[in-house]
Amino acid sequence: MTAMLDPDQLKTFVAIAETGSFTKAAEVVHKTQSAVSMQMKRLEERVGRPVFVRDGRASRLTEDGERLLDYARRIVKLNMEAVSSFADAELSGRVCLGVPDDYADRYLPDIMARFSRTHPSVELTVICEPTAELVQYIASGTIDLAIITATEITSRNAHVIRRERLLWVSSARHAAHLETPVPLALGRPTCQWREIAVSRLAGAGRGHRILYTSPNCGAVVAAVLSGLAVSVLPESALRTGMRVLGAAEGYPPLPPCDIGLLRNRHEPSPLADALAQHIVQGLDNLTEVDAAE
Repeated sequence: MTAMLDPDQLKTFVAIAETGSFTKAAEVVHKTQSAVSMQMKRLEERVGRPVFVRDGRASRLTEDGERLLDYARRIVKLNMEAVSSFADAELSGRVCLGVPDDYADRYLPDIMARFSRTHPSVELTVICEPTAELVQYIASGTIDLAIITATEITSRNAHVIRRERLLWVSSARHAAHLETPVPLALGRPTCQWREIAVSRLAGAGRGHRILYTSPNCGAVVAAVLSGLAVSVLPESALRTGMRVLGAAEGYPPLPPCDIGLLRNRHEPSPLADALAQHIVQGLDNLTEVDAAE
């Protein structure tokens, strides 16, 4: 293969891989479906191998497609960095970011600090709310960009940044996890982690009771560390003093948690693009150890 890979084709390729659909990817990259199909035809010609298998209306990657995806993400990211390094210095205005509070205190301060140093003329506003509310804010145009979490994040047409484990946790110094029924500290009824915890315990035949409900991750963490309850948290929300529970303690497996970026498609914004790049870079550089410290 001697031909150069087209970054625009690779950007579309990544969008298809993340949404699982040519139709959804066309919306993400603002192209017609026929244009997307033509891009992928040309990409396969350049690579010399098929990268997709059509499965009904969905599309999945071939083994070669999986190999290409890693390179494609890095090329697209580097291309964005190169372009923004010349254009972003002139940015000014306001941009609003939404983020769940279970992630806000872990790595958002560093991301905000770097963004503010790079773009001192941009006013950054942050709103902390659960994912369900942030999705509504994006739909209504209230915010420009949102970090969201879900087990099926591609269904929201978001750009997946990273994936981590979802874990059962209790206090390492107490025995709430041994109680019957299991006392739980969880988010509101609209919280996906709450729905998953309740359904998985029911499927395992374990009784439970909702002891503590709060939309605030810090409050849930406090309930766990005090020994009052068991909860479900993403790995990056772990704290010193927590015990991770699994099959040995009688707790069923949980699905992984995707972290993604959701954009306001009604009003594309160079400010939101610049902030998104900082967030992606920040989370890409976050190791498993950094996240759990």
